[in-house]
Amino acid sequence: MSNNDIMKKLRVALKFTDDDIIKVLDLANFKVTKNEISAIFRNDDHPNFKPCGDQILRNFLNGLIIFKRGPRPPKGEQA
Repeated sequence: MSNNDIMKKLRVALKFTDDDIIKVLDLANFKVTKNEISAIFRNDDHPNFKPCGDQILRNFLNGLIIFKRGPRPPKGEQA
């Protein structure tokens, strides 16, 4: 299963739009454009298809943690 497939499945499961994905990536301090996101979700044979790299998937998952749980408390503090 490719990173593109994982992103597609997460997008459907979470009912996210392109804007939602950009916001989640922004929480992880990773900037992408709407065009880059739409290129990830295209079919493999489309001329504008872009493979989803490990960095995008990793930052999306880190941003998703922040989106669901909230920001990490500073060290030494209890939640």
